[in-house]
Amino acid sequence: MTGKMQSNLNGLTRRKILIFGGLGFIGSNLAHRCLELGAQVLIYDSLDSHSGGNLFNVEDIKKDVQLHFHDILDFDRLVHHITNQDIIVNCAASTSHPFSMREPSIDLDVNSRGVVNILDAIKRFNKDAKFVHLGTSTQLGRLIYQPADENHPEFPTDIYSANKSVSEKYVLIYSRAYGIRATVLRLSNVLGPRATINSPEFTFNNYFVGLALQNKQIRVFGDGSQKRNVIYVEDAVEAIVQVCMEDCGNGETFFVAGDEHHSVSQIAEATVKYIGAGEVIHVPWPTERKAVDIGDAIISNRKFKDTFKLVPRYNLKSGLIKTGEYFKTCLDKYL
Repeated sequence: MTGKMQSNLNGLTRRKILIFGGLGFIGSNLAHRCLELGAQVLIYDSLDSHSGGNLFNVEDIKKDVQLHFHDILDFDRLVHHITNQDIIVNCAASTSHPFSMREPSIDLDVNSRGVVNILDAIKRFNKDAKFVHLGTSTQLGRLIYQPADENHPEFPTDIYSANKSVSEKYVLIYSRAYGIRATVLRLSNVLGPRATINSPEFTFNNYFVGLALQNKQIRVFGDGSQKRNVIYVEDAVEAIVQVCMEDCGNGETFFVAGDEHHSVSQIAEATVKYIGAGEVIHVPWPTERKAVDIGDAIISNRKFKDTFKLVPRYNLKSGLIKTGEYFKTCLDKYL
């Protein structure tokens, strides 16, 4: 564990928080944290199979939250639930890069049109709410300088990343044009409990965890030398919570990333070492995956740390150890 992260822990007491995608990886961890801080939590999720939602993610808090199974494409439903919320966080997304290439229209609906629905509902019915939208570091595509910051050009290489880039711009437009208190956080390779670990369609690092827990081979494409930042989910959630309570980031975008970067091979080897089983093998790149790979993706988190005075507490080792401890107690719920 590294560094120290502190925030105004009383800032969410009795606040009403709506989490779109609250049954997914990030959303469910956020729901747990907000409840700890005294918030009133409403979870809104369609349980779309391409978004990683899992009812077990809220098994221990389901009596403490309001849970609604709806789609962000249903504008009338959005309006009904957005009204009177103090804070709205959009964790909802179709998150699979490969699926976005196979079904671009579905990805467009969820990751772009759904975000416009949320924004328009806020503009028309709850302009006083604070809105936090989650983006992704893959919006940038192949980097032209590293570490990449928020000023880096965006040339996404897959449909998911393109739609996340577009939806971020919608958020910033609505913030500046209509005075909505909105902030975008681009997350980079989040690791941790409640992730989808049974499919390569989602984050590679959490899929590696699932393979290691089953004593299976971790297949790394090529030499696996491409570098990535990894951030443990508690650090990512603490960043979201802090932004929910601050107004200094309205109309802006921030990277939320770990301090360290590792090659994909190093992440795989560390997963085997600290999760406790499996082996790493190298295989040729599948043609369709090589076409959208972005190479090294080293991200700077300097702007976020300077603005919100928060630093990640976990490194790759400590994050993997905590992740393994969680899944070993309930692995059957995630396979």
